[in-house]
Amino acid sequence: MQAYRDQYAQIFKNGRGVVLIAISRDADTALASWARDLEAPYLFASDPELVVGKRYGAVNRLVGLDNRNLFVVGPDGKIAYRATPFREIDPTAYTELGAAIERLAPGDSAEER
Repeated sequence: MQAYRDQYAQIFKNGRGVVLIAISRDADTALASWARDLEAPYLFASDPELVVGKRYGAVNRLVGLDNRNLFVVGPDGKIAYRATPFREIDPTAYTELGAAIERLAPGDSAEER
């Protein structure tokens, strides 16, 4: 989550035309505390019943919600990019994520602001 925060302007265009929502089955109060502590510029959402996780195929039947799955959802509500699992320690994963977002919301990059 720190990497998303630290690269928010570059990858997520500072939220211009892009909405980042970190979804977890953790309680909303825990997520709110974490978001405050991180000073996260993006949203956190609680999915304790795994409704969203199941809809996007992110639920492992044996252990519940898988960790570090990442989905880029287009304006039409369809998955435009899927990284399951997301390789958070691999720098190329962020390059691929940025490219997927750029395809959906071209222009308005951090360099253009």
